[in-house]
Amino acid sequence: MHRRDLIKLSGAAAAAGLMSPLAFAQSKDPIKVGILHSLSGTMAISETSLKDVALMTIDEINAAGGVLGRKLEPVVVDPASNWPLFAEKARGLLTQDKVAVTFGCWTSVSRKSVLPVYKELNGLLFYPVQYEGEELEKNVFYTGAAPNQQAIPAVEYLMSKEGGGAKRWVLLGTDYVYPRTTNKILRAFLKSKGVAEKDIDEVYTPFGHSDYQTIVANIKKFSQGGKTAVVSTINGDSNVPFYKELGNAGLKARDVPVVAFSVGEEELRGIDTKPLVGHLAAWNYFQSLKNPVNEAFVAKWKAYAKAKNLPNAGTVVTNDPMEATYVGIHMWKQAVEKAKTVDVDKVIDAVAGQTFQAPDGFTIEMDKTNHHLHKPVFIAEIKADGQFSVVWKTKGPVRAQPWSPFIEGNAGKADKPA
Repeated sequence: MHRRDLIKLSGAAAAAGLMSPLAFAQSKDPIKVGILHSLSGTMAISETSLKDVALMTIDEINAAGGVLGRKLEPVVVDPASNWPLFAEKARGLLTQDKVAVTFGCWTSVSRKSVLPVYKELNGLLFYPVQYEGEELEKNVFYTGAAPNQQAIPAVEYLMSKEGGGAKRWVLLGTDYVYPRTTNKILRAFLKSKGVAEKDIDEVYTPFGHSDYQTIVANIKKFSQGGKTAVVSTINGDSNVPFYKELGNAGLKARDVPVVAFSVGEEELRGIDTKPLVGHLAAWNYFQSLKNPVNEAFVAKWKAYAKAKNLPNAGTVVTNDPMEATYVGIHMWKQAVEKAKTVDVDKVIDAVAGQTFQAPDGFTIEMDKTNHHLHKPVFIAEIKADGQFSVVWKTKGPVRAQPWSPFIEGNAGKADKPA
């Protein structure tokens, strides 16, 4: 074959997304990566920092030489807390921007919105937030927690003597798929432990809900029937009025502890946390964890925020989904370098079994089959300064169970994507 013909063939292959490993390695064009997070609307309070930490991680990778000698070029879009718009923006990233991978989504309804797009176009999504499980997709890697890595351990802790011995339960969430499915799992789990139906109260509010006065008053009344704990799956900016109302009502953690699955350091920044001391959160990472990797991660983030003049740069914090974003981007980088290509199918194969020394203090692994990370579990109390003090933790990383054993019909479901 003549050299001119070879160049033509290479160009055609590249245009079709079929660039050979040799041609890919020789190319100096940047690799486009999508960042799909709400930067406006009710979820901006949580998702904006994920966009920023993704950009920090991309800068870090580029400063170290990029991926296979090529720079990463972020393509940032704002679906504006509009769930159908997530699918539209995802399609644009894949068909117009030709991104090699997308890092994004927070709510499960946003993830469910984009899934058909990534399946249809064979795109690749890294999803960085705890979720309800009951899903296992070839085109998604889940770097947040499954229920057995967050929700179940948190409830077990609150049932224990150490955690206060709760007998009654308020399951309070935002009205969409993640809270409802998580609470379906928790209700079945509680019943398996002998908790009666009358001792479980399930309450939902819409996205952006701001009036929690009646709900908190009802929680106080419900708690008069026995030792009560609240499991909160409230998402987004509704957490601010909920926690403010807890403080206004004098609902102390020693009386009715609240454990949150979607509240971390970032959400607490705009709240007077003094009345909330002792309330809990369950995550796989906290900024307050003491280890050299985390200390470097926190310092890097604070320096980046200052250098980029981010809003409130002097008070920025790290949190669990930020760490999961950081880990996911690095694992994708490692997989591309192993595969020597950004070809989605080859990268998917290469992500399996990747390990990374994470800020959580452990060398964590992407499961070889089920597209979920093995993650440690931490339960921590809110402190007056808005940080968390760990009160319980697992000895090491826990393997995710995407299909909850407490959901009927899950026994025997395949532990790998179809």
